[in-house]
Amino acid sequence: MADFTRPRIFRPPSEASSYYLPFTSGCSNNTCTFCYYYGSKLQMRDIEEVKAEIDALHLFKTQGITVPGMDRTVYILASQWDGRRVFLQDGDALVYPFPKLIEGLDYLNEKFPNLERIAIYATGQDINRMSVDQLRELKKRKLTILYIGLESGDDQVLLDVGKGATTAEMIQAAQRVEEADLTLSVMVILGLGGVERSEQHALATAQVLTKMDPEFGAALTLTVVPGTPMHDLVEGGKFKPVSPFQSLSELRTIIANLDLTDCFFSSMHASNYVTIRGTLPGDKHKMLATLDNVLKKQDPRMLRPEGFRGL
Repeated sequence: MADFTRPRIFRPPSEASSYYLPFTSGCSNNTCTFCYYYGSKLQMRDIEEVKAEIDALHLFKTQGITVPGMDRTVYILASQWDGRRVFLQDGDALVYPFPKLIEGLDYLNEKFPNLERIAIYATGQDINRMSVDQLRELKKRKLTILYIGLESGDDQVLLDVGKGATTAEMIQAAQRVEEADLTLSVMVILGLGGVERSEQHALATAQVLTKMDPEFGAALTLTVVPGTPMHDLVEGGKFKPVSPFQSLSELRTIIANLDLTDCFFSSMHASNYVTIRGTLPGDKHKMLATLDNVLKKQDPRMLRPEGFRGL
């Protein structure tokens, strides 16, 4: 138990009010050259340690009692938690062994029967390793939303950044999630192709996202993290990042070329220079008008300052 290191909290904006329960630390897909998790060692938390945290959380929320030796993070999170949602950490907690994951979910629901939903990060590989029936078992236990990073619809970009997956695999994963009647949220990264592949990246991302047809979509903007291979490429002049306004031009291209059934799409993540949100296809014209206004004026004061951007 002492060997497991509790991960830092990286979560989607929509999980702001969730309790963050670690099943893993790090990410199994640790080869993405742009990512904070690059080179991280995946740790699997012992299921008994997971259950011990659930016990401690339950004891605190029902009786206000703290357990000696329990990580203080549990109580910091618990004191602000409304008891409705749980987010399973870390970078792709769906990689956790399925029988143990089910055991943990059952225990969580036993202790907190009024939970509304449980959410998790997943890779396309995680999803495709599971059967549709296994995914349905997750839904029965209120794990109803999966966040997956497409990053780019351009297979060359995915290859260049070490994603370890193809767009065909991502589309297959989305179809499997839909068949299981789970909710899918897909993330893409503006600027991931650099200046050289900016246009191809944006157009291809719109095409693949259209085929995935998720209920939720989110755009992030590339943030070059020191210590990653991407940072080294930028420093060495081998990767030229797009400018803030070029990233917004990519966002405009993506939205303009999306053909989705019913998707809430946003750029609410802190990495973005401009926040837009709306339901596609209904709000497409309004969202494009907002971006066109910013792109026309080219006024840096309309952008989120660099110091306020974050992972």
